[in-house]
Amino acid sequence: MILQTLLAVLPIAWLIISLGVLKMPGTKACLIGLLLTLGISIVGFDFPIIDAFTATLEGVINGIWPIVYIIVAALFTYNLATYSGSMKIINQLLTGVSKDMRVLVLLIAWGFGGFLESIAGFGTAVAIPAGILASLGVSPVMAAVICLIANTTPTAFGAIGLPVTSLAQAGGLEVMQTSYIVSLQLLLLILIVPFILVMLTGESIKSLKGVTLITLLSGLAFGLPQVFVARYIGPELPAVIGSLVCILVTVLAARFVKTPEDSPYLIKDNDHVGKSSVTFSVAFKACLPYVFVFLFIILSSSLFPAISGTLGKVQSSFVIYSGEGAKPYMIKWLTTPGTLIILATYLGGLIQGVSFGKITDILWSTIKQLKNTAVTVSAIVALSKLMGYSGMISVLSTSLVTFTGPLFPLISPLIGAVGTFITGSDTNANILFGALQVNAAQSLGANEYWLASANMAGATAGKMISPQSIAVATAATGLIGQEGAITKKVFKYFALYLGVICLIVFFLGKLLGMI
Repeated sequence: MILQTLLAVLPIAWLIISLGVLKMPGTKACLIGLLLTLGISIVGFDFPIIDAFTATLEGVINGIWPIVYIIVAALFTYNLATYSGSMKIINQLLTGVSKDMRVLVLLIAWGFGGFLESIAGFGTAVAIPAGILASLGVSPVMAAVICLIANTTPTAFGAIGLPVTSLAQAGGLEVMQTSYIVSLQLLLLILIVPFILVMLTGESIKSLKGVTLITLLSGLAFGLPQVFVARYIGPELPAVIGSLVCILVTVLAARFVKTPEDSPYLIKDNDHVGKSSVTFSVAFKACLPYVFVFLFIILSSSLFPAISGTLGKVQSSFVIYSGEGAKPYMIKWLTTPGTLIILATYLGGLIQGVSFGKITDILWSTIKQLKNTAVTVSAIVALSKLMGYSGMISVLSTSLVTFTGPLFPLISPLIGAVGTFITGSDTNANILFGALQVNAAQSLGANEYWLASANMAGATAGKMISPQSIAVATAATGLIGQEGAITKKVFKYFALYLGVICLIVFFLGKLLGMI
C-alpha cells in the first residue's frame, strides 16, 4: 500500500516540479507526465495495456471535446472583437465606468469573469478577461495571475451549477442542501479575493487606499446573493445572480471613487482607450457577440428544459474505455458551450458587418494559435483518466483517510484541490472524490454535507494552479511556453487560499457541530 501510494504521487509531483520549479513548457511537462503515468499504471498497478491505452484515448478526446473546443470558441470571440474594433469600443465602455485600473480589475476579472464562469465555465472566465486586461495595459503576466486567482470561488457554481450537482450525485446527497453548505464555506473567501486582486494590481497593500469600500462591496455583492440563491433556489443560478449584482454594484460604487490625476493606477490613453463618448447603439452592436453568448447559453441551459431537451437530443454516444466500469462517452453537439459561443460569434460578427469568409479565417487562425494548448490540455486530461481508471487516485485518497484519522476534515479540502489540479475541472474532482468524502464523513461520524462541500471548496483552490487553467491564461495573454513562470507566481496565493479553506472547514465545522 505504501509503495503504491508513493507511485501514485509521482505524476502529481512531476507536474508540480516540472511546471513550478523547472519552468518547463506545459506541452513538454504534461506529455512526459502522461508517459510517466502510463508506465506507472501498467507496471505498478497491474493495469492491462489495452485498458491503459483506451483510457488515454478517452482522456485525449475528452480534452479536445469539450475543453479545447470551448477554449478555441472563447478566444475566437475575443479575436473577432479585436479585428472588428468591438473590443476597442468595449474597452471605452469599461474605462467610461472608471479609468482606475483597480476598479476595472474588480469589474472585469472579478465581476465579468464570475459571470462568464457562471454561464460557460471551461476556461472562458480566464481567457476573455485576461485578454481584455492585457489590452488595457496590465502586464500579460499580471493579467494571467489576476484572472487565475479571480476564477476560484465562482467555479463552484460554474457552468450553471454543474460542479455542485455533480457533487450531490456522486455522494448521493440532496442538491439544495449541498448547494447551501458550499456557498457558506466559500463566503469568507469571496470577501477576501477582491482585496487580493486589488493589491496585485498595484503590487502593494497600499493599492487599497481609496478603493477599500468598493472592494468590500464587490465581495459582498457577489457573496450574499450567492448564499441566498443557493439556499432558496438551487445550484443553477447562485454565480449568475451573484456576478450580475456584483457588476451592478461595482459600476454604481465606481462613481464615488475619486482617483487623483497623478495616480499610478490611472490608465494611460492609448489605442485601446478612446476619449470620445460611445452611443448606445454603437455600444450594443459592439457587445452583440457577448450578448448572444449569454442568451444562447442561458436559453439552452437547464433553466429552459424544453429548449435544452430538444437541442440535447442531437448527440453521439460511444464507448472508448475497454475496462471495467466503462461508460458511454457523450458528445452533445448543440448544447456544449463551445458550439453556442461559436454560433453567437458568427451571428454577432455578421451583424457587425464582418464577412462570413473573414470570420472563418479568424476561427482557423485561432485554432492554429492554440495548437500547443490543445496538446497540453489533452495530455493532462488523459493523465487524469489514467490515474482514475487504474486506481491511483483511489489509493491516494484511501491513504489520506487512513493516515489522518480525526484530523481528516483539516485536509479534506486538499483532496478536492488535488482533484482539480490533476483534472482541471471542479466537476471531475467532485466526481472522483465526492463519494470518498461522504464515506470518510460516515466513518468519522461527521456531517456528510460538510465534508462533501469541503471537497468542492478545495476544488476551487486547485483551479488556480491547474495546468489546464494556466494553459488557458498563457494562451489568452500571449505567454505560451511560460506556464512554469505563471505557476510559480500563483502558487503562494493558492497555498494561502487553500489554507484558509482548510481552517474554515475544520474550525467552523467544530463550532457548528458538523465534525
